[in-house]
Amino acid sequence: MAAHAPRSEASKDAPPGNIRILLVDDHAVLRAGLRLLLNAEPDMTVVGEAASGEEALEKARELKPDVVVMDLSMPGMNGLEATRRLRKQNPDTKVLVLTMHANEEYLFQVLQAGGSGYVLKKAADQELVDAIRAVHRGQTFLYPEVAHLLVRDYLQRVREGTIAPEKARLDVLTEREREVLKYIAEGYTTQEIAEKLFLSPKTVETHRAHIMDKLDLHSRAELVRYALRRGILIPES
Repeated sequence: MAAHAPRSEASKDAPPGNIRILLVDDHAVLRAGLRLLLNAEPDMTVVGEAASGEEALEKARELKPDVVVMDLSMPGMNGLEATRRLRKQNPDTKVLVLTMHANEEYLFQVLQAGGSGYVLKKAADQELVDAIRAVHRGQTFLYPEVAHLLVRDYLQRVREGTIAPEKARLDVLTEREREVLKYIAEGYTTQEIAEKLFLSPKTVETHRAHIMDKLDLHSRAELVRYALRRGILIPES
């Protein structure tokens, strides 16, 4: 039987400037471990826990967290539906999915539901901490194993001719913008892209803004979906 979150929260208040986090998972032991891990970070505070999608919506409405760390597989309302409803209910709250499923189908569903990131439970240590900071800054975080799996699958289907790249849309981007878009789709952070292309993070963000404007996209998640599904990534010769 699924464990339930405690009725009283250990801390609803966070120091000014701290990232306020809501943990959503039906396993109490995992929540306890994540609480200890995240509360040890100087800029993070776990303000609440939930054991189901329904409880997550209630707690998010009450606590207004900055980031929700959401499991996918839970009894009752699953994590995908909870993410979809939570984003409508609390548009300013970012949802980071923490799951055991390294599967591109789940990744697309998470992005479509409004999720800002995807981390595997086996990497729930520094990787999770980095992901929380990234989505709080408005970035999309894709665990490299998942992002690379998705890119490999997409490029293979392009080579097989089952997907045709949309070259007309690609033509609106400059060569530099295409490079930036490729790295975004592969899950690299702004800082990592800046280092790879020998640019400043501010310049990378400017390129990202221009790409989104030219493609009429309105979030980083939409940008990743478009790049991977609609042909912006072109296989190397």
